[in-house]
Amino acid sequence: MALLARGWRKPDNVAGSSAPAIMIGLFVATGGLLFGYDTGTISGILAMKAFRKQFTTGYIDVKDGEPNISPAQSSRIVSILSAGTFFGALMAAPMGDRLGRRVSLIIAVAIFAFGVLLQTCAMHIPLLIAGRFFAGLGVGIISVLVPLYQSEMAPKWIRGTLVCAYQLAITCGLLVASIVSLGTESIDHANAFRIPIALQFVWAGGLLLGLSLLPETPRYLIKRNLHGAAASSLSRLRRLDITHPALIEELAEIQANHEYELSLGPATYREVFVGSPHLGRRVLTACGLQMLQQLSGCNFILYYGTTFFQNIGIESPFVIQLAMNIVNVVSTVPGMVLVESLGRRHLLLIGASGMAICQLTVASVGSAIPYGQAAHLVLIVFVCIYLFFFASSWGPVVWVVTSEIYPLKVRAKAMSISIASNWVLNFAIAYGTPYLVNAGEGYVDLAAKIFFVWGACCVLAVVFVWCMVYETSKISLEQIDEMYERVEYAWKSRSFQPSWSFQEMRDEGASASGVQLAEPDDIRRRAGTGTTTNTSTTESSTSMTEEDKIIAQLGDVDLSY
Repeated sequence: MALLARGWRKPDNVAGSSAPAIMIGLFVATGGLLFGYDTGTISGILAMKAFRKQFTTGYIDVKDGEPNISPAQSSRIVSILSAGTFFGALMAAPMGDRLGRRVSLIIAVAIFAFGVLLQTCAMHIPLLIAGRFFAGLGVGIISVLVPLYQSEMAPKWIRGTLVCAYQLAITCGLLVASIVSLGTESIDHANAFRIPIALQFVWAGGLLLGLSLLPETPRYLIKRNLHGAAASSLSRLRRLDITHPALIEELAEIQANHEYELSLGPATYREVFVGSPHLGRRVLTACGLQMLQQLSGCNFILYYGTTFFQNIGIESPFVIQLAMNIVNVVSTVPGMVLVESLGRRHLLLIGASGMAICQLTVASVGSAIPYGQAAHLVLIVFVCIYLFFFASSWGPVVWVVTSEIYPLKVRAKAMSISIASNWVLNFAIAYGTPYLVNAGEGYVDLAAKIFFVWGACCVLAVVFVWCMVYETSKISLEQIDEMYERVEYAWKSRSFQPSWSFQEMRDEGASASGVQLAEPDDIRRRAGTGTTTNTSTTESSTSMTEEDKIIAQLGDVDLSY
């Protein structure tokens, strides 16, 4: 409990209020609701009799003799969303850099809503697949830009928790979808699956309305050389006057870091891969985490859980899936807090170890005694324990690490590549799983043995985290750059302490080149700010100097932004 309390307590030395940033970060996280609800919905409707009857093309289920869609059709319907998300993730970088994080999110939600419209109208498989592709396109853009938006506007002391809220929204979407599916699955006509699909308009509409009122991130505005708008945005997020020393210092560090990065080379896709060995290591880390998250088996349970439990003879598969989604939601909350107090690295190590034990246990029991109540009970219990470890570690923390470790100049591009690797594996798992677990000619019929694959990948995840994942909690995004420069091995990163700032580097470089800074009185006259806010006489002259520099760069600030 002490760890939980410490994880959400604002440090005494943080000026202003973090409430606006926290509320905005939590609201933007609801973008995860779109993906979670869509995933949970398709898991449920695939098992609905009304859906199977409507979309069948003559295939008869070998288990119950009822009309159904074939495993091949099932794999296409489910996996096409992931194909769309892959392309959406790649589109997110140029959109986010050119149009801004907020405007791009609005466009993404609109694309998602168009996909939902096609799915709602669909009464045959081709239109349903088209709708899921467009919905996936929107989800892919959202999956990059929501964590990016959150990490760029959040205070460092709660940044990880806010990004984790994206995963919490995904789990809440899954839970709501399972409740809706449980309530409609007994309907004997098309409304059984149309109602769950159409409800997605509600989530999309609420998100669109809220996004129209939110500010752009200060870091993006600095990247676009909109210094006045950046100051206004940060002032709104921290509830500080634009002349407050704490706000000026944070803004100056963001700007100085960006200038330092640009001095090292252009912000191109080539730079992401070959710009520096440190950047290549970060890309490998994020891509590895995103792929291993999928290979842990989470989406097998989320996409095909209901049909899998149905096929192995478990009674009330919709109720079981609902119970597992409740576990998924509740277990995400400890992860949101422990990500700050325990740290990213330790949480990932503990989570991967727990998931490996659970997956291998399920595989062993399911292979030794595949039928019977005892085997079913063990399977259900250990899948729930697995979900606890996943939801409190790898579910949210992978998004946190991916959103933190990249430099500002290539952050959107690098994140889009990393998250696209997630969707590639998501597509492969969604498409290939029906062929692996189902019985019949042309199918592997692994059944519960599929958990051996997921368990082995979880063991690999332990090794990967130990060797590659740096501890990034409690330090700013700019200080993470310094850590990668100075710390050679990931297992030594927890002891890292920042020793300098990018402001100091820039100022030293300016002094060495003979650049003269404007005098304070002249700066105030040009900026039209009059006098600065009152500060104690014990403040150092360095703070005033930094204030003068920022005011000189801002010029006339439009406080109405």
